[in-house]
Amino acid sequence: MDSVKSVLFVGVGGQGTILASKILTIGLIESGYDVKMSEVHGMSQRGGSVSTQVRFGPKVYSPIIGNGQADLLVSFEEMEAARYLKYLKPGGKIVVNTLQLPSMPILSGKKKYPQGIMDELQKKATVLPLNATQIATDMGNPKSANVVLFGALVKALGLTDFDWKSIISKTVKPKFIDINLKAFEAGMTAT
Repeated sequence: MDSVKSVLFVGVGGQGTILASKILTIGLIESGYDVKMSEVHGMSQRGGSVSTQVRFGPKVYSPIIGNGQADLLVSFEEMEAARYLKYLKPGGKIVVNTLQLPSMPILSGKKKYPQGIMDELQKKATVLPLNATQIATDMGNPKSANVVLFGALVKALGLTDFDWKSIISKTVKPKFIDINLKAFEAGMTAT
């Protein structure tokens, strides 16, 4: 790879956005890439927006992804994909969990969850939708949806020749290794 690639992870607090970006970062570093990562937590403990930016290539000078610069947007929830769409470059891809998590204004009845988000995303980018939460739930642990999405991301970026199983095994807690390895495989085959 002779150019810098940029991946933007977006989600809601508690979805494992940061863990997925750390797995990617560790794998890229171990494979010899220069990698920069930046994370923004916001009000993540209260279900607020979380974003993580990962940039990698032969030489990376900044972790910050500007508007129109992300090669890939990984969204853990539909509305977050719409919120961060402006960061995706023309011709970029979106890996999106088809989950809809209502925010506080929606839960309180002050607003309604926007309809037609997937249609709008598909008008502007190549979208790889998957119900990562349902896939993870079917495997026995809904919290592994982040690694399902990570598997889809690896496939979308063409980074399949890394030893991701080893990287995941040493990054997640020992009691969650098996479920996360299954989640990774499910994500690789889901898109």
